[in-house]
Amino acid sequence: MPGPRMRRINEVLREVVGAAISSDLSDPRIGFVTVTSVETSPDLRTAKVHVSVLGEESEREEALAGLRSSHGVLQSKIAAETRMKRTPTLTFQYDPTVEQGMRISQLLEEDE
Repeated sequence: MPGPRMRRINEVLREVVGAAISSDLSDPRIGFVTVTSVETSPDLRTAKVHVSVLGEESEREEALAGLRSSHGVLQSKIAAETRMKRTPTLTFQYDPTVEQGMRISQLLEEDE
């Protein structure tokens, strides 16, 4: 469980990356992407960015590939908007929790 400082850092990174994805990236592979959470390592060298992607499996893979190819732009945005000694190296992972939640809601509606 991260401490209060790490939670603040993770939240700031989530906001900066989410805003940068929606406004600064023009890659057509990146469709409707939502940053759900960020996990930063204790030494602030790496950060796992968990994203939810709306669409089919192939669209998810394309969006993740687009995000991976534009990680330099996102890292420079983090460097410009935060006062961190080091800018963490970003890795992107698909977060299936939104999809799982929708599936659970669908199953509950079927039971009613």
